[in-house]
Amino acid sequence: MRDAYQVAAVRAAEQALMELVPDGALMQQAAAGLAAVGAALLRSAPGFVYGARVAVLAGSGDNAGDALYAGARLARRGAAVTAIVAGRKTHQAGLEALIAAGGRATDQPAPIDDADLIIDGLLGIGGRGGLREPFAGLAARAEQARQDGATVVAVDLPSGIDADTGTVDGPAVKADVTVAFGTLKPGLLIDPGAGYAGPVELADIGRRPHLPAEPAATAPQGGDIRALLPRPGAESDKYRRGVLGLLAGSDRYTGAALLSTGGAVHGGPGMIRVVTAATPAALVRQAWPETVITVHPDDPAWDLIGEVGRVQAWAAGPGMGTDPGAVARLAAILRTDLPVLVDADGLTILSQHQDLLPRSAPTLITPHAGELARLLGADPADVEARRLEHARRAAAELGVTVLLKGSTTVIAAPDGGPVLVNPTGTPWLATAGSGDVLSGLAGALLAQGLPPAQAGLAGAYLHGLAGRLAATAQAEPGDAAPIGASDLVRAVPTAFRSL
Repeated sequence: MRDAYQVAAVRAAEQALMELVPDGALMQQAAAGLAAVGAALLRSAPGFVYGARVAVLAGSGDNAGDALYAGARLARRGAAVTAIVAGRKTHQAGLEALIAAGGRATDQPAPIDDADLIIDGLLGIGGRGGLREPFAGLAARAEQARQDGATVVAVDLPSGIDADTGTVDGPAVKADVTVAFGTLKPGLLIDPGAGYAGPVELADIGRRPHLPAEPAATAPQGGDIRALLPRPGAESDKYRRGVLGLLAGSDRYTGAALLSTGGAVHGGPGMIRVVTAATPAALVRQAWPETVITVHPDDPAWDLIGEVGRVQAWAAGPGMGTDPGAVARLAAILRTDLPVLVDADGLTILSQHQDLLPRSAPTLITPHAGELARLLGADPADVEARRLEHARRAAAELGVTVLLKGSTTVIAAPDGGPVLVNPTGTPWLATAGSGDVLSGLAGALLAQGLPPAQAGLAGAYLHGLAGRLAATAQAEPGDAAPIGASDLVRAVPTAFRSL
């Protein structure tokens, strides 16, 4: 897992460490790590580090000191380094070190335009709100230089990003790479901030032993997901491997039943009981003959639980409609003591019938920003801008585990604890039916005994991985092609095998 800690915890850990090491030692370690990454990035520049043009954007805090000392190290290796001193003051010792190493200082932004490498040391992790002038102008100029071929490296966090939440409330630096010191911050994992950070390199400065045992957010790596995935043993049978009840599809939305069933089949349960309308039932029977299908009548009084048979968990919502019969079927599922995943039309029903929540049994909802906004009575744009805040709020208010879908999927549990962040999302997943596949896949993992947060996390990780694999299948390295949700279903087994 890649753990992220809030600013207060990082500050406390840093203070505890500073009491144990010589004055300035942490900054020199940070500068060394930053300079090493900068030098590696300059390998594509003419002449490698020697002769490369480096612009250091220096504010007034410790991040400026890190950047200036890193600039001094690059200057000693022959780079032409210029510090753009943006604030009323800057880190004086770092500036003196840079000048002593052969670097220059100016208050004019022109050196940004011709730079091969730009080091963002304007603000630190304590910054709040968007950048103001003159920092906003420097960020815009750095972005233009980046578009023209320069590489931008952020010191610990791109300036203008909220370190605790990832919100971006105005102008901000967009980095190609961020060098984080000691640990990640939640804003580096969660969009929109994560989109400004680029790949994140960790430079070890010794903070880790002084951090709290529980992080604020955590993102899995492949090995973490592999450890979560259920595996059949010699004693397994179809019932022991988990039986998923899947309530999906309608005569209008037949594809939702097909796609969610496909995700569920490849998710590994022993059996899937599909409950749907007559038209999608015929299609599912042809596409997925291994499923057990029940056709529901258009009767709100129908005994769904008694007719379908025993299951270990339910996934409900994709394409099921929102008519009175659909409301009654969802209510019947939510009245059970089984784990339930609710998505799509099921979420629309919940927004209109919030008396169906909370429930005492494990519950996972999988909304996108618009669906979560309806559940909370919030603005969808505000949910998108403050994903962490709204996921946590929904989990607490609704008493469920919330998987907020998006480029960085965020999972918050009702009892608090670290937020889980999926790192495998890709824009190729922004296609109709993609969420239906995730519903079936995560529901299958829920039926196999994973708790809601872990089922959602493993499902989202595999879903994102499948999207990447489908988009790049039979393509040249670096190329990709548009995909449909059916391609995603076919790529899920490959995603499992890759782990």
